[in-house]
Amino acid sequence: MMKAIKYILLIITFTAASSCKKYVDVDAPRTELAQSSVFVNDKTAIAAMVGVYSDMNAYNYQFANVITMFMGSMSADDFTYAATLAGFDEFKNNTVTPGNTYVSGMWSQPYDFIYRANSIIEGVTASNTLSASVKNQLLGEAKFIRAFCHFYLVNIFGDVPLILDTDVIKNTDLPRTATAQVYQAIIADLVDAKKLLSSDFPGGGERTRPAKGAATLLLARAYLYTGNNAQAEIEAGEVIADNAHYSILPKEKINEVFLKNSKEAIWQLQPVNISGNRNTWEGFTMTPASITSPTAYYRLTKDPDHGLVFAFEPNDLRKSNWTGNYTTAATPPLTHTYPYKYKVRTNPTVTEYSMVLRFAEAYLIRAEARIQQGKLQPGKEDLDVIRNRAGLAPLTLPANIATGMQQVEQERRVEFFAEWGQRWFDLKRWKSTVTAGKTRADDVLPATKPLWKSTAILMPIPTDAIKTNPNMVQNPGYN
Repeated sequence: MMKAIKYILLIITFTAASSCKKYVDVDAPRTELAQSSVFVNDKTAIAAMVGVYSDMNAYNYQFANVITMFMGSMSADDFTYAATLAGFDEFKNNTVTPGNTYVSGMWSQPYDFIYRANSIIEGVTASNTLSASVKNQLLGEAKFIRAFCHFYLVNIFGDVPLILDTDVIKNTDLPRTATAQVYQAIIADLVDAKKLLSSDFPGGGERTRPAKGAATLLLARAYLYTGNNAQAEIEAGEVIADNAHYSILPKEKINEVFLKNSKEAIWQLQPVNISGNRNTWEGFTMTPASITSPTAYYRLTKDPDHGLVFAFEPNDLRKSNWTGNYTTAATPPLTHTYPYKYKVRTNPTVTEYSMVLRFAEAYLIRAEARIQQGKLQPGKEDLDVIRNRAGLAPLTLPANIATGMQQVEQERRVEFFAEWGQRWFDLKRWKSTVTAGKTRADDVLPATKPLWKSTAILMPIPTDAIKTNPNMVQNPGYN
């Protein structure tokens, strides 16, 4: 079905273990280890798990960065790219083809991490020599990673094969699993992970391995996306109540949100193999090397009626602190705005980690869940917490659910731009306010995307997956 799932566990565990020093201070195995050896003691078992995070960040350009830049932002209405590149233009124009290299990476890499998570689950479960605390922690982390990857797969592609073990022969020809069933597995994994994980950050206190808060927040998101607003409110509330580990920074410290181990960080990826002194892929790719003579860089959309540049309210600190400007050499000169949440393009001193899950989302999930249940006042109050950090006045009480959801959409757009596909997923999951049976994407995107078709809300199944799996069926609109 996919190249990634055909890795041999022997190679996977060695690769994972060999990169663990960048996350925790343990001795990596000196030789390739069979599964029984990897899970015979705490150190080597931990090494196998943290190697997954190491590789997640090492591959971040093809995984998280692609979700953020191409699918999540250019396919939506966050920003565009200054140059003309065929692979990028497909996302910008919502004309993605099954042979697109970046789509292939969005498919194969999550399945790689799912396979490795499954191998850890099986190895840890079978082991009778690991300490109880490490066994619980690793099972929780592995189930979280499996849920996390399935979550992105199902939101990018729709129905996808649900892989819950390491049986390559069986999994290679699996057909697509219904989205509802995939979500059931995601929620089950996160419920288990939440029980197994500690509230404290494992591995020395940095926020680079998932703790209970990460599982709880992603669980809240899964409930929200599946329409279980009551449970989404409960789970988000549990994250918010954990003020020993997380807090919203004051507006004076808004530029500290994306620093490593920020109090708003629930889960981050730590830089590994720092090429060219980069801290994060986000900072390296989205920040111009020069604001006086930039070449091809990302630009926030500028359409006066629909562009993100004009979506910010006056005096919103997110615009003044989380975006930057550069001027082209055109005649007359043109000023463009780029994402600037990450300030470091290159620097040998690491001050920023890639933010995967952050505390503000708990408030925005709870706000939406409350408003959808008709709890307009408490929903508004949750939105106001985020607005206060942005230096904005409290909202007026919405008159009804529809008005409240307009407020939710606005706050989520200006808070989560250029982050992990949040805007794209929102437009896909919300129902149209204009036409029954359509999505919010159908309301919003045609205004600036003349080639928009409703079938573009799902990415195509990659060509390689179609060719290698006789049971794989292509998404509508891509045949």
